[in-house]
Amino acid sequence: MAGERILVVDDEVNIIDLVRLYLERDGFLVEVAEDGAQALEKIRSLDPDLVILDIMLPEIDGFEVCRRVRNDSDVPIIMLTARDEDIDKIVGLELGADDYLTKPFNPRELAARVKAILRRTERSPQVDSRPVVIGNVSIDPARREVTVAGDAVNLRAKEFDLLLTFAEHKGLVLSREQLLKLVWGFDFYGQTRTVDVHVAHLRKRLAKGNIQIETVTGVGYKLVD
Repeated sequence: MAGERILVVDDEVNIIDLVRLYLERDGFLVEVAEDGAQALEKIRSLDPDLVILDIMLPEIDGFEVCRRVRNDSDVPIIMLTARDEDIDKIVGLELGADDYLTKPFNPRELAARVKAILRRTERSPQVDSRPVVIGNVSIDPARREVTVAGDAVNLRAKEFDLLLTFAEHKGLVLSREQLLKLVWGFDFYGQTRTVDVHVAHLRKRLAKGNIQIETVTGVGYKLVD
């Protein structure tokens, strides 16, 4: 895993120095941007393997950076927020962030999350590439494409992974904790609200499908056709 390029976007020099110290010690290549405009430029030019993105940035804030990046890229994003408010975390996840941390944070925990997300996004050469078809929904793991009633549906990376996980466990009830482990990685530390946000997105994108993601009260979710 060592050698991946990580872009750290923050306007606080002490935060940048701390994150750089821990990530470089683990063998990562660290690039830096200090405002939103510079972050967008470096994401385009450097094509990093993961982005650590602060919300409160000069020029363009982290929410807007995340929104623009998600228009054409599935690069993993960990958002940093200085406020321990659910609304910041929910908005970040709705815009396509993969994870979030509240400042002040333990740099070892950040490094662990970086490793977990990168492990999850690695492509396995032995993955079953056969399309999965349930009702009028077709999921192609090799091409990472989904069609509903013959129409292509654009899913973000984690939305696709979540749908494929549901399809592989069709009819079975999966708890939020199980989904966190299966989709985000075994050492993902995020709250279960992450799952709820992504399920809500999936339901909207699959509105024309004849499958449903049902809520099992007090337990989790299951996919039925």
